Amino acid sequence: MQPYELTVADAAEAVRTRRVSPVELVDSVLERIEQVQTRLGAYASVTADRARDAARRAADEIAGAGARGPLHGIPAGLKDLIDVAGTATSANSRVREGHRATADSTVAARLSAAGAVFVGKTHTHEFAYGLTTPQTANAWDRGRVAGGSSGGSAVAVAARAATFALGTDTGGSIRVPAALNGVVGLKPTYGLVPRHGVTALSWSLDHVGPITRTVEDAALVLGALAGHDPRDPASVAAPPAGHRPGPGTDLTGLRVGVPANYYFDHVDPHVEAAVRRAIARLEELGARLVDVEIPMTRYIRATHWGLMVPEASAYHERTLRAVPDLYSADVRVLLEAGELMTAGDYLRAQRARTLVRQAWLDMAATVDVIAAPTVPMTAVDSGRTTVTWGDGTVESVSDAYVRLSAPANVTGVPALTVPVGLDPQGLPIGMQLMGRPFDEATVLRAGHAYERTGTARDPAPAV
Repeated sequence: MQPYELTVADAAEAVRTRRVSPVELVDSVLERIEQVQTRLGAYASVTADRARDAARRAADEIAGAGARGPLHGIPAGLKDLIDVAGTATSANSRVREGHRATADSTVAARLSAAGAVFVGKTHTHEFAYGLTTPQTANAWDRGRVAGGSSGGSAVAVAARAATFALGTDTGGSIRVPAALNGVVGLKPTYGLVPRHGVTALSWSLDHVGPITRTVEDAALVLGALAGHDPRDPASVAAPPAGHRPGPGTDLTGLRVGVPANYYFDHVDPHVEAAVRRAIARLEELGARLVDVEIPMTRYIRATHWGLMVPEASAYHERTLRAVPDLYSADVRVLLEAGELMTAGDYLRAQRARTLVRQAWLDMAATVDVIAAPTVPMTAVDSGRTTVTWGDGTVESVSDAYVRLSAPANVTGVPALTVPVGLDPQGLPIGMQLMGRPFDEATVLRAGHAYERTGTARDPAPAV
């Protein structure tokens, strides 16, 4: 096994026991990036010299005082919205050409304090305003979409070109590409991970979280990221929690909500079958399945768009007027549409969010986690714009991908996607586990228990 193939947990143990040095690990990942970058395009920029310098410092520190923790010397990719002092944060847009961050974002500073080594910035759909990440190819099939907007981060992790990566999630932008590329993605509770120094899409819906190969790895990264920062007005001073799941698989007493509506509507039969098999596996591990009715479903997508579109347009108001031609056409039309929405429209969406969130929390009080598909279909061919369901309903690809992930953004609850198999074309399928606010521990426990049964283990993409 090459060092770049190690998970975060395995790499941390190898570094701690001196079987692998941070220099060897980082060099291995950088070589892997060179191998796959031309084919997959996961990275917007690679900071190889900076990474090698940081790896040497980490090796010296570990040799002296020992490792600071499980991320010391571990290579990471950061979505190209996340500021790292001295490096470009382009948001994959010509609008940001020449921009260089003068200070670290909170999450970058916390990863640095934990000893993580940044190897580069990963591609995003421009300003995170899309679900495909057109610069990046799917790690399992280069003719298919990577998902977005954190497509570069998901592909880098899937292709073993980063030991872990960070993404952002406004309507599913961590979970969608993670599911489409067969890796783990965690959208934490709104307010748990600070967003200071991260380019915004929609301030009331944005989240920052990890993309990893295992649930345990996601918990390790979350442990370094979580915590209050007064520079983010939405940051919550939540009580400290141990996020790392235990080694067992016993889920006795865990109540798993299985949606009777919405989440299995207009879903590919292979996706539904794989997710229902995974839910049955949770039951075999001791969980009790409980049918739940998802409330106010007719309002979820309208509320999500009613919040995101005007907030995004407000953020881009000045540059949209100054340099409109520098935006790509798909993003520009959404930003211009947002400027046509009235204050009344936005306030109605805010009121609707309050009602949806309370109804969701009332429903979620009857269970510990909700299990459902992450996305209704696997990765579609690049360039495809619509999907037609069996009853003749036509839906845009973007609407289809966001439909099952957006509820967790509107409500702010934690949501985890884990791989649960492959479809007949060999493309990954993801199951989404959603929990109560600030109860990441239970969501991670359920995902980790399922993962440890071995039923989720599929071969890595052949890239």
